[in-house]
Amino acid sequence: MSRIYIIPGLGADTRIYKNIDLHGHEVIHINWIEPSKDDTLATYAQKLIYQYNIEPGSIVIGNSLGGMLAVEIAKILPMEKVILISSIKISDEAPGYFSFFRNVPVQKLISGKLMTSMGSMIRPVFGRMAKGDATVFMEMLKGTSPVFIEWAMSAILAWKNDIIPANIYHITGDKDLVFDYKKIKDATIVKGGTHIMIFDKASEINKLLKSILHQ
Repeated sequence: MSRIYIIPGLGADTRIYKNIDLHGHEVIHINWIEPSKDDTLATYAQKLIYQYNIEPGSIVIGNSLGGMLAVEIAKILPMEKVILISSIKISDEAPGYFSFFRNVPVQKLISGKLMTSMGSMIRPVFGRMAKGDATVFMEMLKGTSPVFIEWAMSAILAWKNDIIPANIYHITGDKDLVFDYKKIKDATIVKGGTHIMIFDKASEINKLLKSILHQ
């Protein structure tokens, strides 16, 4: 039985994995801890390692922001497998709008508290969701710490990484409006997959995960 650490994305918690079947494995749910103002994704990843006693030779699965942190964890500790879903593994895979927001930091004018209340405006960017999934999405966003959201938006934009850890597997969708699949190399592409495909394409993702975990 493998030990699997699962990391959610920005504005989410591990309920984002509610449709994902990891039966037969020891699953450790990683929840967000409050960052320091000067934390980078790399230093925050180190804090998660300490907080959750992440051990070398484990498996880490990260969705969106969680995937970027999974990469940083795997740069510190050798992992058996690193699985990214709807994420990026190096800075060159980041979308063009990252550069715009670095130069014109509009996001700094929006408080974290306001971001957590903008679910109905943000939801279309993530993709269509079933009613039950949409309810969970809204609840997760409202429950996210405003301090964490403000920090994470800046840390994501500042992320610089050109190292691809060993044993990495990348799954992304061709309808993802957050991370353009055309900029992502060496990934398994889910047809019709949006940024929230972990909800509505779960059956296909579960098949891919099963194959990866049995390799």
